[in-house]
Amino acid sequence: MTEERALTTAQQEAVDEQIAALMRGVVEVVPKEDFRKKIEESVRTGRPLKIKLGMDPTAPDVHLGHTVVMQKLRQFQSYGHHIQLVIGDFTGKIGDPTGKSETRKPLTDEQVMENARTYVEQYGKVLDIDKTEVLYNSSWLSELKFDDVLKLAGQITVARMLEREDFSQRYKNEQPISVHEFFYPLMQGYDSVAMGTDIELGGTDQTFNLLMGRQLQETYGKEKQVIMTLPLIEGLDGVRKMSKSLGNYIGIDEAPNEMFGKAMSIPDELMVKYYQLVTDVPMADVEALERGLADGTVHPRDAKMALGAKLVEMYHSEAAAKEAKDYFTTVFQKRALPDDMPEVQWTGEKEVPVIDLLVQLKMQSSKGEARRMIQGGGVKINEEKVTDIHMTVPITDGMIVQVGKRKFMRVLEG
Repeated sequence: MTEERALTTAQQEAVDEQIAALMRGVVEVVPKEDFRKKIEESVRTGRPLKIKLGMDPTAPDVHLGHTVVMQKLRQFQSYGHHIQLVIGDFTGKIGDPTGKSETRKPLTDEQVMENARTYVEQYGKVLDIDKTEVLYNSSWLSELKFDDVLKLAGQITVARMLEREDFSQRYKNEQPISVHEFFYPLMQGYDSVAMGTDIELGGTDQTFNLLMGRQLQETYGKEKQVIMTLPLIEGLDGVRKMSKSLGNYIGIDEAPNEMFGKAMSIPDELMVKYYQLVTDVPMADVEALERGLADGTVHPRDAKMALGAKLVEMYHSEAAAKEAKDYFTTVFQKRALPDDMPEVQWTGEKEVPVIDLLVQLKMQSSKGEARRMIQGGGVKINEEKVTDIHMTVPITDGMIVQVGKRKFMRVLEG
């Protein structure tokens, strides 16, 4: 760091404001004293800090769980700091072993680049992408020679690697660990060396990898980055981490009605956490809401509807939020059918098995999914629940098919 001089009163106030705002929802900052020093130096010199988020593009659909760290990046960006969004097109060929019980299958170049494109598009819904530096770590990792790789590998012991819970557990269970998986945290840490990162963000499950960046920066004679970890948010089941594979997610690309309806399924005890981590609602308002929920002056349903509207507004528009709220009120609170449900001209057989009907209407993606939905009591025809998976449905003009709580279709005879 440059030689320090005392901050003016105005500069000190600016530092305090930034730190108070940037600590919102944060689990840990390592080390805290360096975090303050970096913010102070930035305010003193006017030099933006380089804030890094590394991503391996292994799945193209962004959900609210991903936006926890995105909201933090947006906060840093609002204070004029420089966002480094590094796409792990090189490390993605290995795959992050964090939390995995087996070696991950490598992605092809085509899969990596397609997923990366989708991530950048969807992250642009939160960040100002025009002011975000998007980098690909193949730019420097693919240039390393074998002696560079040996030097990198010499910076950490196998014992240290086995301190990672996932590697340790696999080793104890006699499950295979490929040598190349040890290189994942090394390469992620080397990204920080190549990029001159000041602060790196990640989920609490990434702590080992983030700390590796500090260690390698010191080894290569660079100023060590500060790491900031953020919580993993539970999904709609209220228990497990939000994940598309678990079906407990809210996608940021989902239709407004679907997004709002899913928000109404968020467990009451998680509402405040969602407000804090995935919205930009001021903390004073979040704290007032928390007090209102605790003393009974705010009804959980009302708080949840406001949350659903906020999410739709963030990823669609204010008008879409109002329409989604009205739709939910009409369909679910008043138990009425929506006026603007989609319609389809039926040109097939006059009678059709119910499972085939759901698939042909594209209300379910497969016969197996349709069967499970019926068995779970989630299908209605003309507001009558379907209980027989073998049922044959006579097609009538204006027939209304409902799947789950939010999918409706009016069938018109062709």
